[in-house]
Amino acid sequence: MRIGLAQLNTTVGDLAGNRQRILQAYAKLVAEGAELVVFPELIVCGYPPRDLLFKRRFVSDVADSLQLIAASIGRVPALVGTVENNPEPDGRRFFNSAALCQNGKVISYARKCLLPTYDVFDEDRYFEPASTPVILTFGSVRVGVTICEDIWTHPRVAPRRLYHFDPVEWLRDQKVDLMVNLSASPWHYEKSDVRQALVTDAAKILGCPVVYVNAIGGNDELVFDGRSLVATANGTVMAGLAAFREENRVVSIPLQGSPDSPLLAPNLAPSFRQAEMADIYDALVLGLRDYAQKCGFKRALIALSGGIDSAVVAVLAAAAFGPEQVIGVSLPSSISSQHSRDDARLLAVNLGIRFETIAIADCVAACETALSGVFAGRPRDVTEENIQARVRGVIMMALSNKFGSLLLTTGNKSEVAVGYCTLYGDMCGGLAVISDVFKTQVYALSRWINRDREIIPDNSISKPPSAELRPGQVDQDSLPPYDVLDAILRGYVEEGLSRRDLVAQGFSSAVVDDVVRKVDLNEYKRKQAAPGLKITPLAFGVGRRIPIVQKYVS
Repeated sequence: MRIGLAQLNTTVGDLAGNRQRILQAYAKLVAEGAELVVFPELIVCGYPPRDLLFKRRFVSDVADSLQLIAASIGRVPALVGTVENNPEPDGRRFFNSAALCQNGKVISYARKCLLPTYDVFDEDRYFEPASTPVILTFGSVRVGVTICEDIWTHPRVAPRRLYHFDPVEWLRDQKVDLMVNLSASPWHYEKSDVRQALVTDAAKILGCPVVYVNAIGGNDELVFDGRSLVATANGTVMAGLAAFREENRVVSIPLQGSPDSPLLAPNLAPSFRQAEMADIYDALVLGLRDYAQKCGFKRALIALSGGIDSAVVAVLAAAAFGPEQVIGVSLPSSISSQHSRDDARLLAVNLGIRFETIAIADCVAACETALSGVFAGRPRDVTEENIQARVRGVIMMALSNKFGSLLLTTGNKSEVAVGYCTLYGDMCGGLAVISDVFKTQVYALSRWINRDREIIPDNSISKPPSAELRPGQVDQDSLPPYDVLDAILRGYVEEGLSRRDLVAQGFSSAVVDDVVRKVDLNEYKRKQAAPGLKITPLAFGVGRRIPIVQKYVS
């Protein structure tokens, strides 16, 4: 059976634009010989629609768009992810469904059984679960239809079984010939191998091929990597689509009793499997590009300190926008080092981006003079340091407003975790590009970026990191070495380990106490931060809901 896999990048709520993409992909795949075309989850409206579903006309508008799509579907059927109204008087108001379209109309629906409510997912807020998957018949071929989470029941996902019902096991007992899964599975590092294992294990459990079609693109903080794939009945990956870009492909799938397909040798896109740093880079570029384009921004603006974080963000921005659409700004104060200014300028030259210098010493002095009467008799402290950062924030936001540019913040996850950032200062901006990238990963990513030639100045990578808010300052004045800090943060933030757990792993109790205290105290800052691109299993943002006002000590 020849299946068309439509791995598309859609925008949440852009019903007309999404519809055009769907129909163009359908026409292409049918022309290439597809006998069934499969699209990702909720492709009609984009994923995740979140509380747009509660807007009075949204779901009816989605239904109208689906009807327009169906009207252009010919004899070759298509499975299209959509929102379906729940006709029953009780339960959630909607279903997360796959619509079977053929010969100008919607023939039937298959509904999602398992609704995730962990991490960034909150589907039980909107959707009613189906009791079982649907089995569709195409000629003599019985096709079980599942949607995303319906296959996420493997022990590799969580040691504790999250659901009482397993759609894959149910389909095994129904003896289907093929299973398809419409998915919108956001990416984080180390997830691709788990996802592939779920698909290949499902094929072995069912004893039939599995077709998995995933979305790609960035929507708010989420980045979808695609990597749609087809597994044979013995669990072999026979085809894999590209990572982090759209691709439409027809795959000839051998079914029970049919001759072997000539495509049984693995047919993988070059980027289907690639190094972790390549994945992180591609994810951040895609997430940044889509956030900007889908919000209507054509230009990016970055404060270049000469340090490694702003350098990496500038590289990502140049790749996402094009160098000609990126402005780097050096904002030296009276204590900024000459090497930092030189490193910022050299980076701009290497990237081919516009570079501006705006000195802030006079602005800082004016602020301090204005405050001198109120501050009389009090020693200089972090307050004066933060004035520098906040003056920079005022200037960068003014440039953003004047030139209609998206201001990108440059704080990494390690800094954001412990509050090593200034509210209304360096936290000003529209998108926190690397706020889910640990400092140790920033270093690894910078070396990967420089793998062929020096793009980021070597001095930015090798010098001790510093905020340069006071003479001679380095990060390690107030933070442990980043390899230690990041290990503690992974345990405390991502794995939910307690102080005692971390000390038992060999970390100094004093260091652990200090790090944990800083993480807890700075929740209020993170609640006011720009949205950030998620690349780890647990990012700060919608997937981590810690109260600001709380007194729990672990």
